[in-house]
Amino acid sequence: MSVIKKFVSDTMIYGLSTIISRMLGFVMTPFFTAKFSTSIYGIFTNLFAIASMLNAVLAFGMETTFFRYLQKVEGDKKKVFDNSFFITLITTVIFLLTVFTFLHPIANWLSQGENTSDYMVYVKLFALIIAVDAVAVVPFAKLRAEGRPIRYGFVKLINILVFIFINLFLLAWLPKLNISSEFFREFSAGWFREGWLGNVFIANLIASAVTLLLLIPQILTFRFRIDSKLIRDMLAYSFPILIANISFIVNENLDKIMFPRLLPGEQGDADLGVYGAVAKIAVFLNLFVTAFRLGAEPFFFSYSKNENAKKTYAMIMEYFVIAMIIVMVGLCANLDWLKNFIRGGELDRDAYWSGLFIVPILLFNYVLLGIYMNLSVWYKLSDQTKYGLYISVIGAVITIILNVLLIPKYSYVGAAISTTCTYLVMVSLSYFWGQQNYSIPYKTNKIILYLIAGFLVSWAAYYSNFWMGNLILILFLAVVAYVEKNNILKILRRA
Repeated sequence: MSVIKKFVSDTMIYGLSTIISRMLGFVMTPFFTAKFSTSIYGIFTNLFAIASMLNAVLAFGMETTFFRYLQKVEGDKKKVFDNSFFITLITTVIFLLTVFTFLHPIANWLSQGENTSDYMVYVKLFALIIAVDAVAVVPFAKLRAEGRPIRYGFVKLINILVFIFINLFLLAWLPKLNISSEFFREFSAGWFREGWLGNVFIANLIASAVTLLLLIPQILTFRFRIDSKLIRDMLAYSFPILIANISFIVNENLDKIMFPRLLPGEQGDADLGVYGAVAKIAVFLNLFVTAFRLGAEPFFFSYSKNENAKKTYAMIMEYFVIAMIIVMVGLCANLDWLKNFIRGGELDRDAYWSGLFIVPILLFNYVLLGIYMNLSVWYKLSDQTKYGLYISVIGAVITIILNVLLIPKYSYVGAAISTTCTYLVMVSLSYFWGQQNYSIPYKTNKIILYLIAGFLVSWAAYYSNFWMGNLILILFLAVVAYVEKNNILKILRRA
């Protein structure tokens, strides 16, 4: 099997499992938007954005560090897992002790003094969800390192199926069963609240717990044999990645975290609900980015010593960008029916659709994010993770400044534009420093032309109806196929 074929094969398996699980999760979006008003969905969006940042903290960059040290450590590579897992256990315990010690102040800060009792329950549930997910990070990385994408995909799929089932049970089925069944009335007495947002978080916790149970075979390989030198080396490598990951999550989620304070009151929650819902459509492209990262990161590390590595990385970037642009245009061309996934309930049926016009911007942001993830290979392979820290911190500062300036005036439009500006700066810095320290022969001019063309064609497709939008998509595909036909034939012959 050729290198490219192996890379594509693994990425396709990761991609398929990721897309299926995320698509199933996306199916819940119309269910949630029908059950909850825009203001309640805004609280949902805010809390999950905060959880994303805390997940990055607890993971402590161990996923990337695990892959890197599998290549660096000679001899017994099992100790890489043992020490990586030990680090995440320690950070998780510290996190839980901190949250439960300061539970009331945290809940009061999040709720801004309103409905604090509910927020105390939310904080407890999220603390447990984040802790369980953190413990699963290194076992999941172990599956990827062992080349077991099917098992990885199976566990991810079970996670989302459990999440869906428990949500349907708590939000749709149990209220009806309580009417007709004495057994279920007794079962739910004292803890169940119909239509309560916390039911979604209970479902998430159960799904995360089931996932951890499925990872027990990997967890049981853990042995308490701590190598203090290895831990110091791994922490030194991972700390810049941790800061970079936190800054990266800040860039992606800080707008959703800051929204309730920059636009306080119910209108701010409602706008955030709209923003969070329309972002779910753009998540289709993020699935592609995530699938690529899952397949690419282990590949980049394992292939780094090959003499053609840099040329291969450049080719992967080129066709990765083309694929993302095609997905972006395809989504814009089909918003006429995709928008039905975020239709609201009876009282605000079309409320979520008011933000659809920012979808092309959100999609372009995910394209830039994918490029940045691809570019980041240079500082990970050259052990210069400090540059990832510099780039992400600069990005975080830009995000904070632009959010403070733009969100109060332009609401979620300002948030979307802030993200675009931040990612453009991060991509530029990573490319500039990368070419100085670990030069990769990217076809930069060609990639920029594809980005400009894709952005313009996406807007043309968005402002067209379903049939015209898809005709534009087909014409765009034909042009890409014509331009790339020789290169595609070469790749197919090598495969």
